[in-house]
Amino acid sequence: MGVLHETLINVRLMHTCSVLLRRNLKTVKGKSHSSQLWLERQMRDPYVELAKQENYRCRSAFKLLEVNEKFRIFTPGQVVVDCGAAPGSWTQVAVKLTNADGKDPDVPIGSVIAIDKLPMHPIEGARILGGCDFMAKESQDKLHAVLGDKPVNLVLSDMAPNATGVKELDHDGITSLAYAALKFALEMSHPDATFLVKLWDGGQSQQLENDISRFYNNIRVIRPMATRSESSEKFILARGFKGLKT
Repeated sequence: MGVLHETLINVRLMHTCSVLLRRNLKTVKGKSHSSQLWLERQMRDPYVELAKQENYRCRSAFKLLEVNEKFRIFTPGQVVVDCGAAPGSWTQVAVKLTNADGKDPDVPIGSVIAIDKLPMHPIEGARILGGCDFMAKESQDKLHAVLGDKPVNLVLSDMAPNATGVKELDHDGITSLAYAALKFALEMSHPDATFLVKLWDGGQSQQLENDISRFYNNIRVIRPMATRSESSEKFILARGFKGLKT
């Protein structure tokens, strides 16, 4: 039985428990309506509790674990850059699956660099660039300096703008971040490298897919099971970087 299958069994069990927990919400007093809705969603979401059990910083770890379970995007010894990494759950997954912490003496040791405009607590085995806006030139310079001459095997982007609630505006914002991550991947990736980027549905989605497909041999659009039902997010997985003509 795979790790993902075991996870899904745990999710089903916790979903049953969450039904019972939601009943307790009726007894919570002194909470605003928005706080009540947030609490209800958290209790209804079994991945939140599972993340605590597995010591991941947030539930999004299970999205990346599912992608890896299906497509094997991680191998020990890889150089990985995690863009928009805070609070760090994807970085935790990357460190473990690339052996960046060196805990397995029998496989190569990877390198994981995490960058986010928010501060991040340290993660053993990762180089953290907290307080660095990926879109800023000085942050890009710092990221390039950390990498040195090491080409990247995998670029991850879970970056997203602060949502305004205006679908078209939010879609424009996340698309701009996706293109910035793509530009970085094209500049820094090793031939045959992989690129995984988050996007929200909208009018520019197909154009972004078309543009990514110019540089990678294989493109897939993925919606992990851990994605919340009300979310419009999806992930574009691009494999087999063709390299840039000089």
